[in-house]
Amino acid sequence: MAEDRATSYVLTVAAGKRLIAKGVAAMPCVQDAMEDGMVAVGKGTTNAYVLEELLAEPIDKGAYCLGRTLPPGFDRASEVFGAPMDEVVFRNGEIVEGLGVKQAAPDMNPGDVVIKGANALDYVNNCAGLLVGDSAGGTWGGLVGPVHGRGLHAIIPIGLEKQVAEPLREIAGELALMPEILRPHVSGLHIMEGEIITELEALVILTGVSPYQIGSGGVCGAEGSVRIAVIGTDEEVAATDEFIEQVKHEPPFGD
Repeated sequence: MAEDRATSYVLTVAAGKRLIAKGVAAMPCVQDAMEDGMVAVGKGTTNAYVLEELLAEPIDKGAYCLGRTLPPGFDRASEVFGAPMDEVVFRNGEIVEGLGVKQAAPDMNPGDVVIKGANALDYVNNCAGLLVGDSAGGTWGGLVGPVHGRGLHAIIPIGLEKQVAEPLREIAGELALMPEILRPHVSGLHIMEGEIITELEALVILTGVSPYQIGSGGVCGAEGSVRIAVIGTDEEVAATDEFIEQVKHEPPFGD
């Protein structure tokens, strides 16, 4: 029996988003729902890549965003984030015109898929956090009831770059006890429960390797990047090489 072998890769944030998107699109539950069911894709930067993979064509990714975190002095917002696109909901692989994600959720059935990104990742405790500024709870506020009450499959695509230092449930609890008047510039933090898909899960889905994050960060454009080691058979590692080759030159978001 052949021995496993190991190698490692560096993925920029953009390359990670593209890899995650490919992984989500290849999930059996997503493919089944695209064939016979509904898939609702909430807005977000990573979800914009997911939508491109589901459509098999490029979109204006800046138009498929809601909130965004930008560096100080960024002066290209009007160029990158143009007129917003409508949310996309698929039924049997076809886009349902005029139907938003929150509006679709009450009519979705067990096994149908909701895809929503997040702002923070607590990988160890298997949960994600969403910053909420909308008084009605935003998109997730309208989804959480149907997700749990109707048995929808919630998928949370999120990059490893969004890992945080403390347990998210503890942070959310502290903020929830603080009156709004004392934190006027701090968004609410909602804990999201669902199937979290990072670069690691994407590699398992796509190639079957055993992946491990062994480093973070970089310079000269690699800021926010992750270094991932993988272990697998020759065939699995070769397949991983092919996917990394496809995504490694993904341009930064907005370029």
